[in-house]
Amino acid sequence: MEIKLNNLTKVFQSKKQEETIAVNNLDITIPSGKLIGLLGPSGCGKSTTLYMISGLLKPTAGSIFFGDDDVTTVPPEERGIGLVFQNYALYPHMTVQQNIMFPLENLKVPKEEAIKQAQDIADLVGIGNLMNRKPVQLSGGQQQRVAIARALVKKPRVLLLDEPLSNLDARLRLQTREEIKRIQRETGITTIFVTHDQEEAMSISDEIVLMKEGIAQQKGAPQEVYDVPTNLFVAKFLGTPPINIFDGEIKGGILYVGDADLGKSKLKDQEVVVGIRPEGFKVVEDSSFQAHVEFVETIGRDTTLIIKDPHTDEKRTFRAIVDADEQIKPGDNIKLSVKPHKLFLFDKKTGEVLK
Repeated sequence: MEIKLNNLTKVFQSKKQEETIAVNNLDITIPSGKLIGLLGPSGCGKSTTLYMISGLLKPTAGSIFFGDDDVTTVPPEERGIGLVFQNYALYPHMTVQQNIMFPLENLKVPKEEAIKQAQDIADLVGIGNLMNRKPVQLSGGQQQRVAIARALVKKPRVLLLDEPLSNLDARLRLQTREEIKRIQRETGITTIFVTHDQEEAMSISDEIVLMKEGIAQQKGAPQEVYDVPTNLFVAKFLGTPPINIFDGEIKGGILYVGDADLGKSKLKDQEVVVGIRPEGFKVVEDSSFQAHVEFVETIGRDTTLIIKDPHTDEKRTFRAIVDADEQIKPGDNIKLSVKPHKLFLFDKKTGEVLK
């Protein structure tokens, strides 16, 4: 089921008649059968967008299409959506089976058929052996699977997940997000997954929509958005460790950070913001980009260097990820080159990427 959001806008008005634009002219298409991550910091409008798609919130302007159907004013119960909340919202007095069957009872599905459908969907999400337990007897991950099963059992056209993993510990988050991806692939249902966690979004989404202050900043495959950010916000939001940011200048066709020559540039002479991914550095024998190593963190084959920035008067550090074979120690003075495809230049005023 393809979803189209056409100029979708939501404005909230306070008691003092002050307006807050939560979603601003959002215009995106969500492909049928894909898992799309709505990603961004708190307050960026991602959950508001999800609730407008679900019908729980009425848009101030714009339209929502499920396929060819305009559902902008259609009530939630008639949209054919399955919605999973952050807090699971299970009925504590009901068993797993009863929780999953509840939507089918509302649809007047015969009891025997409802039991069969509930068991089938419970088997799909990996809780088929827990049907007689109550929520209090389940782990957080199991409760989340019950919530997903309850959303899927009525065979919705669209599955909506609002921060579904935020209440789980780190290991359970990892396991459950893998399960969500598996379930989505097996069912082929169009799924929208809201999260502020870039690792979650990058790991399970077919595409991500990165939002800021109600505006979509970039949409695309996770690796594509990471490799080719459209602006400084996108570049800084994605990446662990985060991208390193420097003040730079292009003079005479050469890019400089302080007195370090980072190579030729086809752009006009100007001051720029320079972004370099941590993995974009390489230790070399000869370079004007010099650095003093403050700390060394080695994990597996990679070494992360915490480096005192010698090209600015500020007391700041940046990170470089290099091969562990380099055998670098704290206190070493090293020279670095930069891989061109890991270096980005941004307009100092607008933050837009310069090409």
